[in-house]
Amino acid sequence: MREKFYPRERQSVPAARKFAAGAVADWGFFHRLDGIALCVSELATNALLHGVPPGRGFLLRMRLWEGAVLRVEVHDSGGGVPRVTEGAAGTDEGGRGLVLVAALADKWGVGERDPGKFVWCEFICPSGETEGGSDLGTVGFGPPGAA
Repeated sequence: MREKFYPRERQSVPAARKFAAGAVADWGFFHRLDGIALCVSELATNALLHGVPPGRGFLLRMRLWEGAVLRVEVHDSGGGVPRVTEGAAGTDEGGRGLVLVAALADKWGVGERDPGKFVWCEFICPSGETEGGSDLGTVGFGPPGAA
């Protein structure tokens, strides 16, 4: 498992993307790197815009199970439930983040935490296509702190 906390600052999004790219490279998910990096950017941006109150930050957590499923979680302390925005106009600057996550990831969802929530997405790698190790010490897809 890899995780890092980021403050409520604009530069946290590219920093989170870089951190994620390092984990992806270490774990050998090279063929999914672009999609994973984009999903991290979108989830981190959503956390900063909608889920991180002033003076707080967000947590990026990444896990690899059995060398085949890479899970990304972005935890924040804000309220609300993220949802896909249907019909964002072509000239709108926002509203497409979760549409992209839903299109690029194999699964995604929202979990509860106290306070706040976490938004997650998963990327599945067919057997034999990774080149890295795995984090077999982390089992399960439960809420933060679950092992």
